[in-house]
Amino acid sequence: MTRSAEITRKTNETDIRASIVVDGNGEYDIKTGIGFFDHMLSGFARHGFFDIELFAKGDLEVDGHHTVEDTGIVLGQAFAEALSDKRGIKRFGDCILPMDDALVLAAVDISGRHYLSFDLDMDAPMVGDFDTELVREFFYAFADAAKINVHIKKINGTNAHHIIEAAFKAFARALDNASAKDERGKGIPSTKGVL
Repeated sequence: MTRSAEITRKTNETDIRASIVVDGNGEYDIKTGIGFFDHMLSGFARHGFFDIELFAKGDLEVDGHHTVEDTGIVLGQAFAEALSDKRGIKRFGDCILPMDDALVLAAVDISGRHYLSFDLDMDAPMVGDFDTELVREFFYAFADAAKINVHIKKINGTNAHHIIEAAFKAFARALDNASAKDERGKGIPSTKGVL
């Protein structure tokens, strides 16, 4: 059975359509209108081995906030729907990822409960046309919509581009690990019997 989903979200601020195949090859077609954000989402797809198609039209004449936040919501919803009841997954995943000067830790628990711990200090307010404050907004929206526990922490780094890219790639690897099928796991990976 293919673990995949497609979600559409249309508001007065954004119009977004996204599809994800969890057990993919890292192929992507992503267009949000924000170049740097497209670059980060492409890295997320490639390094998580998620096949993602995502097309977003947002009120970029205001700023990128609504587009980034709503993209996080849509991708999080699609990820949760693709995993269904989460039967047989590993549930937990983590990655410490280096990228030049940057070293970032990401850890996730596909728990059915939302939580975000975010410590990604950066000095630069912008990278290209991307507001660095929106990195937290994306991860918060994704974690909330997917109902997962996410910790992202900068261990080292000064270059904002490298720090953010390391965060997206580390999150991708951690999420890939957590969503992978556990050959020993037959049921729901929880003593509660539900996630």
